[in-house]
Amino acid sequence: MIGAIAISATIWLYLLLFHGRFWQAGPVLTPRTPQSRPDVAIVVPARDEAETIDIVLRSLLAQEYSGTYRVVLIDDNSTDGTGAIARAIADPRLTVLTGAPRPAGWSGKLWAVSQGLRAAGDAHMYLLTDADIVHRPQHLATLIARAERDDIDMVSEMVELACSSWAERALVPAFVFFFQLLYPFSWVNDPLRATAAAAGGTVLIRARALQRIGGIDAVRGALIDDVALATAVKRGGRIWLGHTSLARSIRPYPGAIDIWRMVARTAYVQLRYSPLLLIATTIGMALTWLLPPYEALFGTGMARWVGFATWAMLAGSYLPTLRRFGRSPAWAPFLPAVAAFYMAATIGSAANHHRGRGVAWKGRAYRGAEA
Repeated sequence: MIGAIAISATIWLYLLLFHGRFWQAGPVLTPRTPQSRPDVAIVVPARDEAETIDIVLRSLLAQEYSGTYRVVLIDDNSTDGTGAIARAIADPRLTVLTGAPRPAGWSGKLWAVSQGLRAAGDAHMYLLTDADIVHRPQHLATLIARAERDDIDMVSEMVELACSSWAERALVPAFVFFFQLLYPFSWVNDPLRATAAAAGGTVLIRARALQRIGGIDAVRGALIDDVALATAVKRGGRIWLGHTSLARSIRPYPGAIDIWRMVARTAYVQLRYSPLLLIATTIGMALTWLLPPYEALFGTGMARWVGFATWAMLAGSYLPTLRRFGRSPAWAPFLPAVAAFYMAATIGSAANHHRGRGVAWKGRAYRGAEA
């Protein structure tokens, strides 16, 4: 197996040295005050979010921003009273709409966002944020300040994720790590590179950028909507992606099955529903994540030593992410086991698709490219 483990070691040398420093902490959004005060419309799509919507909307309405802003919530046919809870807040800056039936060709979230943008009317900037994200008072102003600097068309962040249950502590830091591996933030933020991505929890986008790409309609069927939007915007402008402690997700994932479902929902979409890409990805993940500890524990001779060295490289790459989440470095050697979980969830995503289950979320199902 010396040949295979040599390939694995080469993969890790490339990833550590030449793959956009994905393993580093990455840029972090820190509180700033903008120089200008553009009008902002905040659009919140919500479907069955009764548990979170009150605290989320109140955090948005408490923003310490000296410019004009308003909040539009689209109640996307909720059955749990989400709209009634939102209307009870009774703030003149808040508009609550009941969503219209979703037309063919649209994903549910993007159809809700589209309705919210139309209702919001003209603004210089739009903040698209999820109904499970709580915002600190400085957040909106800081996003605008970041967009001002370098004249950025779209600013997005990886918000703080819930990390309380045992499943979240074991699996959520790796989710962020793998996201950075797929989309190195330094490449996303480099206007000379094609790599584009966003984290859909908070996306601040200029009106001029939305107009240039043809509005949300340009990505209306996308199931991985944040990456699709970032790709469209970056074709003619600049985008920025980083981390923040100014916003946090309060959506819990109490068990491993909840995280499995979250991954399986879109993993096969990422592979463009291709069995060949699934096979190639599975082989690549096995070489990258599973072979090093296997050779270190069960190999012999040189293969065993190369396995140990490669395992040490991949574990070391995980340390900055563990530090960000306040987790012990002792978790680092177990990253291959976590990778195996995500690998299995990806295969499960493909199995769901080929059994006709497709993508399911909030009571809606999508099959193939259908949205």
